[in-house]
Amino acid sequence: MFRMWGKIWKDHHLIENEVYENADKSLNRTRKVFDGVKYFSYLWNLQEPIWLDKNINEFKRHDRTRFTQDSFIEEIDFDCFEIIVIEEDEPWE
Repeated sequence: MFRMWGKIWKDHHLIENEVYENADKSLNRTRKVFDGVKYFSYLWNLQEPIWLDKNINEFKRHDRTRFTQDSFIEEIDFDCFEIIVIEEDEPWE
């Protein structure tokens, strides 16, 4: 099971959080991450963020990243949207 935690932060307070789950073994990890971001965006009525180089590098190193105003075309009313991979598919399943 692949699980990713999405959070929205404003003024150092967690205002929204949800866990995205995907058990589809036919999808690769990248697709699951993008589907998770799309799920959170739809759930919280956000535009999908743009992956900047800093987001890509951060995600590659730590399996987490924060999307700030720089990643959105429209004005956002929160400080950041954060995603964290909390569970990966087991290779032996």
